[in-house]
Amino acid sequence: MCPRLDLDAEAGAGLALGVLRAMGMVGMAGGFAPLVLLCGHGGQSANNAHAAGLDCGACGGRSGEVNARALAALLNDAAVRVALAKRGVAISDGTWFVAGLHNTTTDEVRLYDTDTLPVSHTGALDDLRRALAAAGDAARAERAPGLGLPSMPAPQLLARLRERATHWAETRPEWALADNAAFVAAPRARTQGANLGGRVFLHDYDHRLDADRGVLTLILTAPVVVAHWINLQYLASSVDPQRQGAGNKLLHNVVGGGVGVFEGNGGDLRIGLPWQSVHDGERLRHTPRRLSVFVEAPRDAIDGVIAAHETVQRLVDHGWLNLLAIEGDAVPTFHRRRPGGGWEHATA
Repeated sequence: MCPRLDLDAEAGAGLALGVLRAMGMVGMAGGFAPLVLLCGHGGQSANNAHAAGLDCGACGGRSGEVNARALAALLNDAAVRVALAKRGVAISDGTWFVAGLHNTTTDEVRLYDTDTLPVSHTGALDDLRRALAAAGDAARAERAPGLGLPSMPAPQLLARLRERATHWAETRPEWALADNAAFVAAPRARTQGANLGGRVFLHDYDHRLDADRGVLTLILTAPVVVAHWINLQYLASSVDPQRQGAGNKLLHNVVGGGVGVFEGNGGDLRIGLPWQSVHDGERLRHTPRRLSVFVEAPRDAIDGVIAAHETVQRLVDHGWLNLLAIEGDAVPTFHRRRPGGGWEHATA
């Protein structure tokens, strides 16, 4: 059943407009496709005290299912679309939004509320399911060696990953965000076709559609900060696992119904990530390095956001992350921001 939202049309349109702008979906050439997938993500594991770490940090350590379903319901609402049109964002009757959830353990995507889909979009939905199934097969085959699984036919590999997801003794159901290294906020064309090794957070951003720099501000003060938290947690858990990591996952006991974990039956609460989340038993699976943030926007615009937000300023000026600006079209140039201010030319 599609979720019901207790918002009037104007409030709903304001919320929807903010989300669409943040995702770079306002002002797109050609408008919206007939079928638009809004996909959250979440992990799947059993008997895992750190299960929230496999879900969505931006969703409070839960899966993105609720957010995706709520946004799809909002954007499919006729009254909200009328209110959006008054604000300059036209969504035609031929466009429908469908919510999904990417299970990052098995690389399957579940679609929600498809019973409300117009009959006219049935063919597009079938095409989407086939595309997602093919993408899932490819992703599972690519990830299997890292999980110690041999090459096998696609159906058997899916069955094996489903088994791992429900196995109560599985210490490494997936590698989550291990080996994360960078964040890119730029038009998708910048990275499309490049093999980034699953190590980069991607945010589709076109500064030409962001005259007031509102989206740039949102990116630098929200997803970049969250990506830095993630990166620093992996870095600290790798370089100082005894003090900044959570120790041996096999010895963990949950405290207070989920407040934290002890290693064994006493001592201090353990912070950071378990050793099994960064090491496969033979080598580190996370390369410790500070996050590199690439933003395609004018340097003065980036400087303006940094100057106005102390949290971002501290991260950049104290060297907790590396910030680089991308400028130019056919032949882009890169400039690295120096701690304390100013930019220097950097090679790609």
